[in-house]
Amino acid sequence: MWLRHPPAGDTRPLRMMWRICPRLGDRGRGLLSRLFSDPTASMWPRPGPRPPARAYVPPTERKRFYENVSISQGEGGFEINLDHRKLKTPQAKLFTVPSEALAIAVATEWDSQQDTIKFYTMHLTTLCNTSLDNPTQRNKDQLIRAVVKFLDTDTICYRVEEPETLVELQKNEWDPIIEWAKERYGVEIGSSTSIMGPSIPSQTREVLISHLSSYNMWALQGIEFVVAQLKSMLLTLGLMDLRLTVEQAVLLSRLEEEYQIQKWGNIEWAHDYELQELRARTAAGTLFVHLCSESSTVKHKLLQE
Repeated sequence: MWLRHPPAGDTRPLRMMWRICPRLGDRGRGLLSRLFSDPTASMWPRPGPRPPARAYVPPTERKRFYENVSISQGEGGFEINLDHRKLKTPQAKLFTVPSEALAIAVATEWDSQQDTIKFYTMHLTTLCNTSLDNPTQRNKDQLIRAVVKFLDTDTICYRVEEPETLVELQKNEWDPIIEWAKERYGVEIGSSTSIMGPSIPSQTREVLISHLSSYNMWALQGIEFVVAQLKSMLLTLGLMDLRLTVEQAVLLSRLEEEYQIQKWGNIEWAHDYELQELRARTAAGTLFVHLCSESSTVKHKLLQE
């Protein structure tokens, strides 16, 4: 299977803000961004000693050195080929992924790079590297508990006391997600205006730990990545359960910021870039989880423009 390059492709009155709010439910909640000295070696510089609590941070970019990208099936899963060389991880392990669909997605990341390889745009590749090398050396139980820990500071559980318009906006947009999670998982979750946040019952934690245990290690790496982007375990669960779209989850995670933008105006180059980047990371993490949870393979086919 060979891949080819794709084609190039004032403040407003508060009444205006409330006119936009109904779109939240109907249209995606619109209110609410060795460096290849040997190409057969690792695609990242060989790492030195790393603090145990840090994951990979890919280098910024380098010149593209390959012409074609393909995938092949090996003993350990599906591999990525750059010309006739096998892609490897930062720790020089063979880059092998568990599903053909994920391999195609990763290969597409590499093939879509132009003259310069921008590693910081290749979120699926980075997540695979993290899953293969496990630089933080955590087991499944440690990873699950790290994810559940985010519940203590979940964005949608922290509420403001003023202004009244923002108080009501948070209630209208965040409460339905909390109510969905309570019903979906049979747990108790509250909200609070205290800096200490709401009290989360131990039973709620245990139920969510049990739910996360149904995911494999690869998928859990993706879930933790998405939770870190959205600063919300509840929004992430909504994404994984298809209760929310990526656009909805991202905009709900930025509810207060979007409120301030509507009130005070937008710094276009900053806010727009941040929004698009957050969407890209969240979408990649969500896709990664679903592809890592998919056991079936897809039929080999030519990917054309």
